[in-house]
Amino acid sequence: MNAYDEYMKGIVQPMRQELVEAGFTELKTADEVNEFMATTKGVALVVINSVCGCAAGLARPAVREAIKEVKPDHLVTVFAGQDREATEAMRGFFEEIPPSSPSIAILRDGQLEYFIPRDQIEGYPVEQITDHLAGVLKQACGQ
Repeated sequence: MNAYDEYMKGIVQPMRQELVEAGFTELKTADEVNEFMATTKGVALVVINSVCGCAAGLARPAVREAIKEVKPDHLVTVFAGQDREATEAMRGFFEEIPPSSPSIAILRDGQLEYFIPRDQIEGYPVEQITDHLAGVLKQACGQ
């Protein structure tokens, strides 16, 4: 690993931990993503994490709050720009959606049900994003 990669690994660790501590499983390789998508049943919340300010100040806080209201069957995350292979593999399951990070996908039995792209995160109050996501999760989870 070169000095840049080592530096970035250290910088993003707290950004990863924020979701892991909230109950998310990190998928770091394409194989992990493919295995998850092939075997997972029920509702999954997928966060495509990012180092940007809107991920830190909006997406991650909104996700953490929304899952306090409604917790889907599975919580997973991939990290754009860091785990490129995993992110590319995950995005391959909803190719009709342009790449966007941060972003949030709600899947049922491995099929995309709803997607919140960056342009519905950036510039919105965290409470609005939380309410949006909680509402979608309530509907997806039948609550």
